Order: sequence, then C-alpha cells, then structure tokens
Amino acid sequence: MATYEYESVETKWQQRWLQNHINKAEHTTGKKFFIHFAYPGVSGYLHVGHMRGFTYTDIIARYKRMTGYDVMFPAGFHASGIPSVGFAKKVERKDPDTLQLLKQHKLSDTFINTLTDPHNVVDYFSKVYVDEYWKRFGFLIDYERQMTTISPGYQRFIQWQFQKLHTLNLLIQKPHFAPYCPNCGPVAVDKSETDVSSGGSAEILEFTVLKFTLKDGTILPAATLRPETIFGVTNMWINPQVNYQKIKVGEELWICSEECAKKLLYQLENVDILDDHISGKDFEGKTCTVPLINREVPILAGEFADPSIATGIVMSVPAHAPYDWIALVDSGAKITPIKIIDVMGFGDNPAKEACDQLNIKNQKETDKLDEATDLVYKKEFHTGVLNDYCGAYAGIKISDIKDTVKNDLIAGNLATTMREFSEEVICRCKEHVVIKRIPDQWFIKYSDDQLTANSQRYADSMHIYPSEYKEELPGVLDWFDDRAVIRKGSWLGTEFPYKKGWIIEPISDSTLYPAYYIIAPYINSNQLTVEEMTQEFFDYIFLDKGHPKNQIWKTIHDDFAYWYPVDINLGGKEHKTVHFPVYIMNHVAIMPPEKCPQGLFVHWWVTQQGKEKISKSKGGAEPILEAAHTYGVDAMRLYYTHVGSPFVDIEWDTETVLKYKNRVGILWRLFQEIKHIQPHENQNLDRWLQSSINNHIQIITTAFESYDLRMAANTIFFELPKDLQWYLRRGGGNTNLVADIGKKIIRLITPITPHLAEEVWEQYGETTFVSNASYPLYDSVISYKTEEVGEYLLAGVINDINEILKVTKITPTHLYIYIAPEWKQSVFQEAIRQAQKGSVNVAALIKQSMADPELKKLGKEIAQFVGKLPGEVRRLNETDQQRYLTHIDEKTYLSTAVDYLTTLFSCEIHICGADDTNLYDPVIKVRFALPLRPAIYIE
Repeated sequence: MATYEYESVETKWQQRWLQNHINKAEHTTGKKFFIHFAYPGVSGYLHVGHMRGFTYTDIIARYKRMTGYDVMFPAGFHASGIPSVGFAKKVERKDPDTLQLLKQHKLSDTFINTLTDPHNVVDYFSKVYVDEYWKRFGFLIDYERQMTTISPGYQRFIQWQFQKLHTLNLLIQKPHFAPYCPNCGPVAVDKSETDVSSGGSAEILEFTVLKFTLKDGTILPAATLRPETIFGVTNMWINPQVNYQKIKVGEELWICSEECAKKLLYQLENVDILDDHISGKDFEGKTCTVPLINREVPILAGEFADPSIATGIVMSVPAHAPYDWIALVDSGAKITPIKIIDVMGFGDNPAKEACDQLNIKNQKETDKLDEATDLVYKKEFHTGVLNDYCGAYAGIKISDIKDTVKNDLIAGNLATTMREFSEEVICRCKEHVVIKRIPDQWFIKYSDDQLTANSQRYADSMHIYPSEYKEELPGVLDWFDDRAVIRKGSWLGTEFPYKKGWIIEPISDSTLYPAYYIIAPYINSNQLTVEEMTQEFFDYIFLDKGHPKNQIWKTIHDDFAYWYPVDINLGGKEHKTVHFPVYIMNHVAIMPPEKCPQGLFVHWWVTQQGKEKISKSKGGAEPILEAAHTYGVDAMRLYYTHVGSPFVDIEWDTETVLKYKNRVGILWRLFQEIKHIQPHENQNLDRWLQSSINNHIQIITTAFESYDLRMAANTIFFELPKDLQWYLRRGGGNTNLVADIGKKIIRLITPITPHLAEEVWEQYGETTFVSNASYPLYDSVISYKTEEVGEYLLAGVINDINEILKVTKITPTHLYIYIAPEWKQSVFQEAIRQAQKGSVNVAALIKQSMADPELKKLGKEIAQFVGKLPGEVRRLNETDQQRYLTHIDEKTYLSTAVDYLTTLFSCEIHICGADDTNLYDPVIKVRFALPLRPAIYIE
C-alpha cells in the first residue's frame, strides 16, 4: 500500500486551486457568506499559535462554499502603529537576536539592510504571511482583495470614516494621559499587544499624591489610591537602601525616587530634576507633617517601599492596611494605630484583626497579606463609615466618598495626581513604557449614551460565538469609554484629518476595515485610482448616497450591496474588550443598519507549557514551516479543530500533534483498503452502514451550522471511520455502497483536511475539485432502525465477551448468549416512555406486569427487574432511548452474525431465546439478560 506523501500532495493541490482561481469570490448563487479573520499586525515571523484562528476561518469558508454559498474570504495586513517601526529599528541597531532570526530564514546581508525601512518590513512580511503561511496551509483566501492599512487608498478610506464620526459629533477633544515609549513615541497598551511585547493587560491607575512636608518645607510626596485614609496616617515609610532624587515642581521642592522623577517629567508641568540626591538612611529620626490635619508623624525605615512604584515613599495607615500593620509590628516602633473607619464585623483595628484571622506573622507572607487587604477593603467599601477622626467628612459612607477628599486636597494645593500602570509595560523596542500627558487629545466618544444603547441593541441581534461572550458584550459596551485616537511620532498609518502630523492609532483604524475588502481588488487592478476615492465616492459606495461617476463606481457599489455585511468576523479572545466592541460601535454609528456585522466568532489561544499564550517575544514559538514539514498541514488543521473546543485554550504539544498526523495516515490507508474489498452480500449490514453514515451526516451538518467545529471533526475523523471499519470487519462487501460511502466521506473531510480529500477524490476517478463539490446532506428517507439497533446489540455483546475473557483469561469452547424475554423489552420501553414524561413509576409498572397471569408467576423476578429500571433508564442518553424503543427480534438478528462470532472467538456460538429449554439454569435467562444486553455464559 502506497504511503501518504503529504508534502508533495499539499503542494500539488495548493498550486491547482490557485491556478484555477477557486478561491475567488464571485456572484453565482444569489446567497453569499462573507467571513474574515482579524488581520494580523506586521511585527515579524508568525508561529503555530497564530494558525489556529486562520485555520478555523478557512474551514468555515470551505464548508459554506460546499453548501452552496458564494464565499468571500479576504485577508490583509494591519501595518499601522509601531510594530514594523520597532522591527526596523532592531535591524538598524543590529540587534543580535533579530539578525540571527533573519539569517536563519536565509536572507542576505544586503536584503537585511533594506529592512531598516519599516515599509520594506511590511512588504517583506506580507509576502511571507501569504506564501509561507496562508498558501502553505491551503487557505482559499481571495488574494485579489489583499490590502494593507498603510496604502494610500486605505488612508483615504480611514479619513472618510473619521470625517463621518466628526459629522456625528463623535470626535471630541480633552486632556489625556497616554502610554508613551521614550524611543518609539505613543503606543497602544491593550490585550492585543499590537505595540508592546508585555504588559498588554495593564490598566492606568490614578494615584492621589499627598504632599507631606518636612520642617524646612520640602515635600515628601506619598501616592495612594485611597486619599480618604489620610486621617489615619501614623507614620511614613522610606527605603533606607534607596538614593532619593530632589526635584522642583513649579516652585515646590520635592523628594522622591529617581524612577518617580522621570515619570513626573511626562505627567506634570514645570518639573526640573536637580543634581542632588539624599539617601533614605538620612531620614532616620525625622518627622513630617500630614497635610490637611497638620499632624506630625515619624519617618520609619521600610525596605519594602519600592522606588519603581509611584513616588517610592509610602504613607502608613496601620489600622486599615494589613501591610502597614505587619510592617509596624516588625519595626518595633511604639505607634498606636488610628481607626478612622467604623466597619461592621471589625473592632478598633481592622487590619490587625484580619492578620490575626489569617495567622499572618511577618511581611514575607504576601499571599496572605493580599487576602487580608482584600478582606478589609471589601468590608470597608460595603459597610464602612468615616468616624469623628475625619472631621467634616465624618458620617460619610466609604462607598459614597468617591473623590470628595481628593478633590478638596487638590483644590487646597495639598495634593496632585499621577498615573501608574497596574503592571510593567515593555515596548516592542524593549524600552519601559511610561504615561504621558497630552493636553488636547482627540477621542472617539464611545461614552455617548445613544451610541452605547444602539450598539447594545444591535449586538443582541448578532450571532456570537461562544454564547458566553454574547452575554458579556452588553457590559463591555457599557464599560467602553472614550478612546484616544491619535499619536505623534514615527508611527505608520493614516494622518488625522483634523491635526496635521498626527497619526490615527491602530485600533481606531481597524473598525470598518472589512468594507475596504470590497474596494481593494479594483485598486489592486488599477481599475480605480486613489484620486477618485473622494468623500462622494465612499458615500455612494457605502451609504448609497449620490450617483456613480462611472461604471466602476456602479460595479463597486453593487459589489458592496451583494457582499456586505460581514457574516463572521473571527478573532482571538484578546479582541473581546478592544477590537470587537469598537468594530460594532463604528458600524452602528456610520453604516446603515442592514450593513452592520452579523456575527462574531471568538477563539481562545494556543498555549505553551505553563498555560501562557505562545508569543515570539516570550519564546517557545514553533516556526510554521518547520511544523508543516514535521506533521503535515492537514494534520495541523485537524489538530486545531479537534484537540479542544475553539472556546478553550489548547496547549501546543508535539506528541499530540503527531497523533493527528497518524490519524490522517489511518484515514489514507482506510481509503486505500475500501478500494480493494471483496464483494459480499449482507443486506442487514449494508442497511446499517447506510443508516449510520446518514446519522453521522446529520450530526456533522448540525455541528457545522452551529460552529461546533470540534464535534464536526470528532464525528468525521473518529466516529464515522470507526463505523466503516466495523462494516469491513463484519464482512461487509457491497462494493457500490462502499464506493458511494467513500465519496461521501471524502466530501465530509474536505473543509478540514482538503489536501487529503482532493488526492483521494482524484484516485476515485473524479476530474473536478472536491472543494467545489456539494457537501453531503442528511437524507430523512434513509432510516433503518432495526439494523442500527441490531449492530449496536452485536457490538455490545462482543465488548461484554471480550471483557469476560480479559478477566477470566480462559479459552472458550462454547459461548452462550441469552436473550432477554419479550416482557422485559415491553416493561423497559414503558419505563423509558414514563421517564420522557417525568419519572419512572415502579409501582405502576409492577402492577401492569402482574396483570398478565403468566407473568404473575415470575413475581419476584419482575419486582427485582422493575426496581432497577429508574437507574437503568437514567444512564441512557436520547440516542440510546430511541434504540431501546425500537422493537427488534434480538435472537433473529444475532443469529445472522453467528458465523462472524464463530470466526472472531474460535468457538461454538449458541443464541438462546427466552423460551429455550436447554443447556443451563433458566434463571440466567430471566434474571440477568436485559434488553439489548444479553447474558453471556462461557465454557
């Protein structure tokens, strides 16, 4: 039998598909399906983790094509922002890792030098993504629609979008604190990690910086998220191991950590870093004054005061902060905590009581301290009230205080604010990202109440997978606030039409982008010029306003009318709170309702060991071409589809992928086997195979229609071949039927393993592409229930015999199979019918059975049998219930398989009916035989 040479097969069919343009989106059937994946950012080579979502998209597109849809499956490149700029800078400064990576891909020094231009980076990697990833995986992408977000045509499209937002009063200006890289300029920090290598989940926290003063008037700034706790400050913590920096802030002299000084340069006005330091040790024995309440408190040494967090100076509120309480205990200082919040369930020192409750003894028990902090803060928020120590604020609930104290402190020049990330953020250039104040930033006003409400209503009408995300989405849309939309620096992208020299940031230029796929082929083929892409052009194409200036305008307009809206936008879970909300809201704001997106499909990640998302910057990313060579493309496509639901993370494991490679090989050999079967008649078996395959087709199509890709893959590649193999082992030999079934299976596997499918399809003598064939349909006429149940019965008997032989380790000479009496089938079926209506009524079943004089003689046996029925029925799924409700003469059916059983077990087979008066204790027949579960006796 010939081996499956997957690499040559893959290349062969990939070339033929593209040569015959079967990937091209065309109007033919009158019903369309538009699907795309979230276009990738261009920041370097991709890895096996990226291919999961791409593969899902192609599988769905292929399935829809085979079910009669005109399919548009375009792709492009999100080149905006700084990823390509960052890559070019690494090449320019001759970063060793980057140069080594490029040379591993056999690039010459001369070519590598061209990659110091970010536009060349985009051009190079765009070609890599197409030729080495997408085409290599057999994706039927319409490459005539390929585009990048930095092309002149796309920039015209984005400017039109922003002019529409401006007209709708959804563009506003206000001060903003934005992530900023000292090397690259403004960056976007979000879960997509488009611009950053780590810290994409970081939030910007606003701290209140309280101005504590030394005796000479110098300010010790301490940052807090809870300014109302100022009334409970008993001391300050300064790290004795740190050299603190003196800075001028306006007319004030401050002392803070060096890290804080650098951050404040970007956030406050008139900051001047002085050439003067002071050691943390020099504060020993000194005091400072608490603002607003003018209480003098001591300064204590605290090595836990982290200079990289906020100001590097910490105010201590030991009655309400477990960390402060334990630090105070460790210091040995004789300081009495001041309780300022009355809290239900706590006494005079909530922090101490929480620490005692968790048995916390020292500062090293950080997990417990975090738990204690969470406990205190939650109780204070929900039940706490400021007490008399808080002066004018006494009696205010913590849940109501909000910014009252902070605003009063700032108004009195006793405090200011600074911003910090909730975690460290590193730019793709490896520099630390800071937060910078922009006084006149432009925003898209996503907080607009009407836009939010309209978007929530529209999202409710969409098809969203998984359903849990649909439930989350209204909250996400409600939470989504105004988004800063422009950046200044060396970014790639579209110039903002209302501020020259500023570039629209990457998330904001990737909201309506699927609409541009309609226009792209006309630009790419020079049928449309950039100069023609005016406001009037876009209004006509997308909004059906105005009139066409020429035939191309009319053609594009009709193209858009046919293909839009998008039916499925497919992307990773990192887009749940960033891309997908703005994608919906921009469509709702700008497009007509009938052109708003129809569906979203969110897939989870491919992780590496330790459950961390695979990432180039974090190592562990297996190159795509290397993986394709090792496992085969179809094996990888099957792995992505079957190893787990799309809606869970899956771990990249080479041993597991090899198993899918073996599964593809098993299917290849099965196709070869069925071409050479020996003719043999067995009508029961033939009917069973027809019915079984037909039922599988129903499961598969239902799964595909609901995007349950794993269920579809499991049925196609595991359940269905198992039944075909059973047919062959049982001696099935209807060559015409097997040939027909074989062709159905080929079509069934096509969306997931298209290369294998095309190769075997050709071996069957077909001259057209199976990719263009119709997907098999469920036939309600084909229903051979008796044969289905009969083979189920036989398989169960064989399994039971094998289990007995495995345990007893005997070599059988005679094998007796006892069939349950007819009355057991009747009672069992009645129990199932009762269960389907509610519950099994044991007493009623016994009474009904005893009404038969003959059965009444078996009173004890009947009672024992019926008493077990509730448990027996509960274990049955819906399919099993239907089997038990189908009447079948078990003895007759098993008698047709005696020759098979004799060959299988090499012994004499006896099928014993309930009325047989031979061989062994009839109690076995009555007591132990069950419907579809005969009793087995072996000697």
